[in-house]
Amino acid sequence: MIEVRLIKPRSGQIIRYPATVLARDAQSVTVRAEWRLGRVDLGLFSIEPGDVMIETFYANRWYNIFRAQRPDGMTRGWYCNLARPARIDDAVIETEDLEIDLIVSADRRRAEISDLDEYAARGLALAEPDTDAALRAAIAELRDLIARGETPFTDNVL
Repeated sequence: MIEVRLIKPRSGQIIRYPATVLARDAQSVTVRAEWRLGRVDLGLFSIEPGDVMIETFYANRWYNIFRAQRPDGMTRGWYCNLARPARIDDAVIETEDLEIDLIVSADRRRAEISDLDEYAARGLALAEPDTDAALRAAIAELRDLIARGETPFTDNVL
């Protein structure tokens, strides 16, 4: 088991939950966690209580990717959280949410950016122009991975 910590500076929250490590390399870790909160409507799909989340966190990328699956294994879609590169050790994954999300339909035909207003309110574009540039590059990289059906945007599950 490993603890995931999602830091939400804008709201002052740290969301903590346990997860099972599925795969790990020098720059990333993929974990499995059960969704224990209420229903969340993301527009292109919803996450329901009991869904399984296959989550990949990267120490060298400005995002993490959550595959939302029904309990029977069918993919509902992907939730890409734009975030500072994760801090990963044997016991903890810690990542800071940068507000912007990219929501991807199960068939990968649609991808929508959300929460741009929250990002703008945080003022990072002006306060941290290098962070803003990294986020723009990360969005382009994600869109490319989605279009090509690259891991983790595949039908294969660990």
